[in-house]
Amino acid sequence: MANIQFHQFKTISEFHKFRGLPKPEHPLISVINLADVKNMPEGENSILLDFYSIALKRNFNAKVRYGQQQYDFDEGIMFFISPGQIFRIEVEKNTTLNQSGWMLLVHPDFLLNTSLFKTIKQSEFFDYSVHEALFLSEKEENTITAIMQNIQHEYHSNIDKFSQTVMLAQLELLLSYSDRFYHRQFLTRKISNHTVLNKLENLLNDYFKNDTLTKSGLPTVQYIAQSLNMSPNYLSGLLKVLTGQSTQQHIHNKLIEIAKEKLSVTNFSVSEIAYQLGFEHSQSFSKLFKVKTNVSPLAFRALFN
Repeated sequence: MANIQFHQFKTISEFHKFRGLPKPEHPLISVINLADVKNMPEGENSILLDFYSIALKRNFNAKVRYGQQQYDFDEGIMFFISPGQIFRIEVEKNTTLNQSGWMLLVHPDFLLNTSLFKTIKQSEFFDYSVHEALFLSEKEENTITAIMQNIQHEYHSNIDKFSQTVMLAQLELLLSYSDRFYHRQFLTRKISNHTVLNKLENLLNDYFKNDTLTKSGLPTVQYIAQSLNMSPNYLSGLLKVLTGQSTQQHIHNKLIEIAKEKLSVTNFSVSEIAYQLGFEHSQSFSKLFKVKTNVSPLAFRALFN
């Protein structure tokens, strides 16, 4: 494999040139039929985009890596890249790209002074890792393809004062469907998702059993996500759908469970228990305990004496 090459694309035009495509018809938005993309330098290419990328890919005979995760695109799936994210594409020597699908490129400037400028940043799936891509059924893939083609049709039409409004409406619809399909994915992939719940429970049990709490404090959402090989947003989204609670709430629930045990069966003071559970100040522990149980630690202990 060749050395890693780094490519940063500040404009959509630069990206088109890199992929051997004609100049975009609009400087701030582009719809690419991936069947037309044949040019991809072999080796490992690290890519950083200064614009959003939404891709629906099938039969992509290369590997995409984001962070430490790698994914082979041999099914119809979507993934979302936001400005500033770095990902790598690995292409074996003498590989001929036979991919199909669509890629939508949107520069943030296209969204200025619109409601989407803020809401697109709130779409959590732009912070998911590549291996957390969205798996689509045939029906869902057809829905996304139709929206991409609608944007493409408007993109190729003569630009007028309505062009941006129409494309933005289609983009907003695309994001809404993507959000719906991700929630469906959390529910339908039950076996793997409940495996995550078991791993989370074991991870929290191990963390709270040893002396990690007194050394490092409470586990962070980032730590839990990394330990489960997930991005923080994907994990929290998954947990909210399956349990109605975020990762942070699961951490707090385990904390309160351990705290109740210590308050009911040991003689440690509230301050000692707070320290054992990773709190620098007992007041913070007492406040959280009361929020979660509606009683103070001392009042809870009194129930057992």
